[in-house]
Amino acid sequence: MEPIPRYRFERIVRDAIDLIPDEFGPVLDNVAIVIEDHSVEEPGLLGLFDGVPITERNDMESPSIVTIFRETLCGAVDNEQELVNEVAITVIHELAHAAGIDDERLDELGWS
Repeated sequence: MEPIPRYRFERIVRDAIDLIPDEFGPVLDNVAIVIEDHSVEEPGLLGLFDGVPITERNDMESPSIVTIFRETLCGAVDNEQELVNEVAITVIHELAHAAGIDDERLDELGWS
């Protein structure tokens, strides 16, 4: 599908963040979530976690960053409902990395 306007995409991302259970609050406290159009380094990437997982973090660490790629996500789906679902999966997947969960475990849980 064609990319939707940034303001609508931002709302979809906020709605996905609202799905995160409250017990994950400590993970979110030191994570910035940003939206970019696409990854320059890895075309086709839907999201990216950049930082230190909470399981390895110390008080001196800089905040981690989760980047969600708007144009790439829009291009990966056929309609807005699929986009909502894929954004939720991507946000949860990347925040799971911030919580110290690796790709292998995410595959086991069905969040890859």
